[in-house]
Amino acid sequence: MKDKKKWIIGISACVLLMVSVFFVFNQGKSNEQVVTEYFELLKKKDYKQMYQMLNSKTVYTPTQKYFVEKYKEFYEEIDAKNIQIKILDEQDNVIEYLIYIDTLAGRITYRNKVGVKNEQIQFNKELIMDGYTDGCKIKITTYNPEKRGRILDRNGKVLAEDGKGYSVGLVKGKLNGENDYGQIAQYLETDVETLQKKMSASWINDDSFVPIKTVSEATKNDLINKNILGINGVKISTVSIRTYPYDKVASHIVGYVQNVNAEDLKKHKNEGYNSTSVIGRSGIEAAYEEKLRGITSGKIDLVDKNDKVIKELCHKEVKMSPQDITLTIDIDLQQSLYNEYQNDKSASVALNPKTGEVLALVSTPSYSNNDFVLGLSTDKWNALNNDVNQPLMSRYKQTYTPGSSMKPITAAIGLETKAIDPDKDLVAKDKWQKDSSWGNYYVTTLHAPSPNNLRNAITYSDNVYFARSALNIGKDNLFKYYKNLKIVEKIPFELALNKSQYINKNQKVSDQLIADSGYGQGQILMNPLQLASIYSAFVNNGSIYQPHIVQGQTKTWIKNVFSKETTKTIKEDLINVIVDENGTGHAIYHDHVILAGKTGTAEIKQSQSDTTGTELGWFTIMTTDEKQPILMTTVVEDVKNRGGSGYVVEHTKAPLDLYLSQVSD
Repeated sequence: MKDKKKWIIGISACVLLMVSVFFVFNQGKSNEQVVTEYFELLKKKDYKQMYQMLNSKTVYTPTQKYFVEKYKEFYEEIDAKNIQIKILDEQDNVIEYLIYIDTLAGRITYRNKVGVKNEQIQFNKELIMDGYTDGCKIKITTYNPEKRGRILDRNGKVLAEDGKGYSVGLVKGKLNGENDYGQIAQYLETDVETLQKKMSASWINDDSFVPIKTVSEATKNDLINKNILGINGVKISTVSIRTYPYDKVASHIVGYVQNVNAEDLKKHKNEGYNSTSVIGRSGIEAAYEEKLRGITSGKIDLVDKNDKVIKELCHKEVKMSPQDITLTIDIDLQQSLYNEYQNDKSASVALNPKTGEVLALVSTPSYSNNDFVLGLSTDKWNALNNDVNQPLMSRYKQTYTPGSSMKPITAAIGLETKAIDPDKDLVAKDKWQKDSSWGNYYVTTLHAPSPNNLRNAITYSDNVYFARSALNIGKDNLFKYYKNLKIVEKIPFELALNKSQYINKNQKVSDQLIADSGYGQGQILMNPLQLASIYSAFVNNGSIYQPHIVQGQTKTWIKNVFSKETTKTIKEDLINVIVDENGTGHAIYHDHVILAGKTGTAEIKQSQSDTTGTELGWFTIMTTDEKQPILMTTVVEDVKNRGGSGYVVEHTKAPLDLYLSQVSD
């Protein structure tokens, strides 16, 4: 019995041993897994861990540091991405694989075989790269398109193109030492120290032409007239530069290019940029940099120490030549709006409400984008940045208190929610408060029409009517429709715009705030382009097209936000704002064109009793005839004591007349 027990125990031990051996054996990695793991580390750029996976007897590189540097040199120089391997075969512990490497010049694909023993890789040089030999290196050649694409208006008028400029520079060997630096610096609006620094560069020989400043043809002629060429060593050569024919008129939307800097070269490494390249800095020039510049072609070669090609690894042909960008802008309308407001702090938007095409987008005061291309002196740069009128600011990007411009939107929400009966007389009140809990706070109005119905409230812009209506609508319905109108969302547009808002974050919502929101005060802030887009719903049966400034992008943005019945009522009331002799927009009335519009004067002050605050003037005007679709919205800062929104109405006449005359022609 004891022997039997011993026999059973012995058999059990053997079984356990076999199971253990089997378990341990199955814990080992397959050769395929080892190779796959190696290339996973390559994807992660963990070169040190890759080195640890190699059989040390097969590694020809003397140190781990050398190994890591080689991999970095090859894979980071070519901007390797999406590295993938496909195992093809395994025989006698040798794995055959196919590797794919996406690079800046296309895809590198090659086969290789590698031995695996005891979970270690038997190193061979082609693990690094196809055709690798001692002392070889990577050579990248890129070919840049010669000319940048143009930016055009909707009628083909040039807003930006490559043109001719003039480089004023010095030839060191022909200068009278540094004796003339003072006079040259004065001519070129720089300083002697800058000239000395440029002329002391190590690459300069006696016969080298050292460019100091690029100037326009007019400036070149002026310098010649001042006899700058009479100074020994001064030369002027013709160069290609980006030119902007409409300059300040369209600079905020077109933007400008500048020479790349060290940060650009680092950010756009291996994209074909070099020290003489230009890059879009703002506006359309920046937003459409790739299309305007085109995609560079290039190739990657493996070369020896004498730059002789050992193997071409990949070659990418040009996939996209520089493209012209055609905008929806009508530059004549843009020019007319700019002329009207160039001395104001303003933003103007004109769009086709039937398509969402932006016909004009103006910010004043403006700046010269040509100055940025030619190079700004320190004094000019400081003057621009310190100007209290902020000419560099794109005002169409900002958000503003909309004032009475918000009333038609409140009215539409009220009609949709049945909170407003358009025919009901609320009884006119010059000032009003919900109840005594408001203390000394009252909503006041300059216009309290009778009967106090919706049409009169819009026509004469009655604050009290819309404060009361907003409370009848209620916070939930009001905020629901604000969200439906995407007032808190990013506006889908080719150029960056600030998001509109209807309440500050974490703000307690009171009845007083809701009442103020009804007539466009409170905490509502609207972007001019978004406000214009919302108004387009009143001539589009309640739908809004997505605003866009590059042609070929027409699509609906918000569908059926208001019903046809609601938009018909609001449109007729907005027509009355213009038709009624006492309407706030009557000054722009036309005999032969039916116009609809709304004025708005927003108060910017610290409290109700504050008399030191300023005013914003708004005006939105639109045609109702589908043959001449246009909608224009303008906001002007600081209109207090200058006519309020009436100032904007007067200055909208000429641009509107110009556009209508062009369409009728």
